[in-house]
Amino acid sequence: AKLRANPDYPDAADPHVWMDPVLWAEAAGSIAEGLARLIPDQASVFAANLAALRTRLAALHDYGARAMASIPPRQRLLVTAHDAFGYFAARYGLEVDSIQGLSTESEANLARIEALVRGLVERRIPAVFAESSVPDRAVRALIEGAGARGQRVALGGTLFSDSMGKPGTYEGTYHGMLDHNFTIIARALGGEAPARGMLGRLAAS
Repeated sequence: AKLRANPDYPDAADPHVWMDPVLWAEAAGSIAEGLARLIPDQASVFAANLAALRTRLAALHDYGARAMASIPPRQRLLVTAHDAFGYFAARYGLEVDSIQGLSTESEANLARIEALVRGLVERRIPAVFAESSVPDRAVRALIEGAGARGQRVALGGTLFSDSMGKPGTYEGTYHGMLDHNFTIIARALGGEAPARGMLGRLAAS
């Protein structure tokens, strides 16, 4: 019941559960239980690792909740390249709209871009977001379309959705990926977050 429907594949759920650290902590619990059944003599290790992970995820969620709550209510619209942020938006009280559907292989059409441009202009949304796994040309079309109507819309940054940052970097970890997303979104939409994220570890932009 906690999974979102997938309009592209009616028999499957939206797979982007990892975008919600609260649901991800629940998923980790199920995995730990399964591992303990398979390897009973390591059950205490799995339990300890799960407790430590949940503590870190709770801190990450608390940071994200504060950052998202700082965005002015009228500007809590997250416009991205494809529909990867449904769980994220539901958890943190944002509206979300995307150029494409859930699949990164679907194509945007002109009517969809025009509808999004109207929404950006009417609500005076200050920024839209590219994604690391999707070409940004359609996002830039939104910026140009809004500009032609007299509304300056910035490229708020590039978010991680279906991939993390480069291996070996903080953004290349689950926590770094979400810290980056929380921070970029809050700052671009008029909220408050430290430029280097919750732990001061994000790469300087």
